[in-house]
Amino acid sequence: MVQSTPLLDVSHASVIRGATRALRDISFSLSSGEHTVILGPNGAGKSSLIRLLTLEDRPLTGCEPAPSVRWFGREHWVVSDLHRRLGIVSGDLDAGFAQWSRRGRVTGLEAVTAGLLVSHAIFDHHAVSDAMWDAGRSALARVDGASLGNTLLGEMSAGQRRRVLIARALVTRPDALLLDEPTTGLDLSSRHHFMETVRRLARSGTTVVLVTHHVEEIFPEVRRVLLLSGGRLQADGPPAQVLTGASLSALFGVSLEVVERGGYRTVLVHPTEPERR
Repeated sequence: MVQSTPLLDVSHASVIRGATRALRDISFSLSSGEHTVILGPNGAGKSSLIRLLTLEDRPLTGCEPAPSVRWFGREHWVVSDLHRRLGIVSGDLDAGFAQWSRRGRVTGLEAVTAGLLVSHAIFDHHAVSDAMWDAGRSALARVDGASLGNTLLGEMSAGQRRRVLIARALVTRPDALLLDEPTTGLDLSSRHHFMETVRRLARSGTTVVLVTHHVEEIFPEVRRVLLLSGGRLQADGPPAQVLTGASLSALFGVSLEVVERGGYRTVLVHPTEPERR
């Protein structure tokens, strides 16, 4: 029986930042089409894991067995080549675009199409073909953002700008989307619309890997959840098995109850008894 190459394979990866071991012997493998959430509280090591997965950091060497991070079966990448196959969206990236857009007049279509050039915007020295502009429009249409094509980034709401960033991530037709705390800074309505867009993309065949600390963002198409705490993977399995009151209470350090409705989950915090004196 021939086994397909994993979408992502992380093997015995540890990361040290300063004097702190931010990740400790992380190992997991994801298949194409296996929509996955990596869930953890603040300080769990999620940012370090994202930097590892985007190849900004490398795993600690000199360990046995030898650590590795492989996307699509390859360990060594030119980062720009990897990003053509792996779309990345994050709140930090959005903040950077918001700051950059205040220095220039960039439309939604320009920001999306510039993703084909690995650039923030379209500059005079860039040669942009009709096919590239068409790819930008198509990516915007996939996130219901066609009306944002002529709107300046600086005039968009945070939710609209985040939709443009998803379109930008999609413009290269990537095999997977890596979403790093993508709803940071969005209000309740914008978060809902954003996650519904992610659901549509997941159903259309784009593999989604979501890193978050919000249980309520775990959408019904997710088939696997990894719990991260203290730089270690604490649990790994299907949502029904992993997202229990006991496991989440241990993860977040507070008594929680999990309520499922319509494929989504909400956590209820149980008040602690006051200390008796």
